Amino acid sequence: MDGTDKLTAELAGRPLLAWALDAMAAAPEVSRIVVVAAPDRVSEVAAARWLPANVVDVVAGGTRRQESVHAGFVAFDRFQPDETGVVLVHDGARPLVTPELVGAVAAATARHGAAIPVLPIAETLKRIDGDVVGATVDRSGLGAAQTPQGARRGLLRAAYRRYPADGPETWTDEASLLEAVGVPVHVVAGDPVNLKVTLPDDLARAAAMVATALVMRAGIGHDSHPFGPDAPLMLGGVEIAGAPRLYGHSDGDVVLHAVADALLGASALGDLGRHFPADARTPRGIASSELLRAVRGRLAEAGWRPTSVDVTVIAARPRLGAHLDAMRGAIGELLGLGVAAVDVKASTGNLDGADGAGRSISALAIAMVARTR
Repeated sequence: MDGTDKLTAELAGRPLLAWALDAMAAAPEVSRIVVVAAPDRVSEVAAARWLPANVVDVVAGGTRRQESVHAGFVAFDRFQPDETGVVLVHDGARPLVTPELVGAVAAATARHGAAIPVLPIAETLKRIDGDVVGATVDRSGLGAAQTPQGARRGLLRAAYRRYPADGPETWTDEASLLEAVGVPVHVVAGDPVNLKVTLPDDLARAAAMVATALVMRAGIGHDSHPFGPDAPLMLGGVEIAGAPRLYGHSDGDVVLHAVADALLGASALGDLGRHFPADARTPRGIASSELLRAVRGRLAEAGWRPTSVDVTVIAARPRLGAHLDAMRGAIGELLGLGVAAVDVKASTGNLDGADGAGRSISALAIAMVARTR
């Protein structure tokens, strides 16, 4: 990769690894995910805002693939140590796997014990001797293995007992390990789109494929609240001292309310009031950050994720310039977005109405969401 860390390379504004994880998380068959990373990257990955909610652990891998996979396999025992469940092993460098392929491998694994996706080889294969062709290889019966590769937990555990992950043998994938202990590995049809990023040009191909496949929608949200008697002011997930709180059933954070409405609108899920009515069903004084987290979860359940947010705050008071970057960071944290995908600006001059008179604050938000399945 010419020194490039392919897993952090951006595709459509997100790390390649984030795409791979989202693709696996979008499959209904996947209940838990363990990410295996290089030891010096564990903390960084574990703190990433873009980790799907069903990532239950991030652990350190080894020097070989088999040691890394074993580390992830052992981590699952803390959550479900049974022997009948299905484990899927997926390359973090494959960002375009579909939920349908994941489901097909999971179903075949549950039925047969082990399964992998395989693509037929279209090109003529040559055995090379130095710089000349030694022979043409018969490609009939050959295929290119992809991931995810699946195995019942008991079968994989037995294979590790026979051939420990830190032993002298090297296995290029889980299928080869299972084959060595006599486990038949079932084949399902692979997917040409399930590209493994290996060479620099693969990044450009993956980016083009993501752009082609990405389904995006936009939504607009607006909210306005008058100032009340309490303090402090909560705005954009940030506490602003010295200013009165906005009146409302929640903490009155009009910025987060507008963002939530924009996201819900983009996803055709209604509005914030429909999900959290201002009555006994919603706790009085609830933090708007909790509401926005819940909205993000409901988007995920419906197959959407936020990609960008643009907010304008309309207020004659207080002065907000010193707080805008903090609001960007807080909104990004709540939505799993980098700061570059969030903008917050303030309109404070030449205002009319209650906002211009300093009796209220309004916010207008535009949000983009992308389809995850």
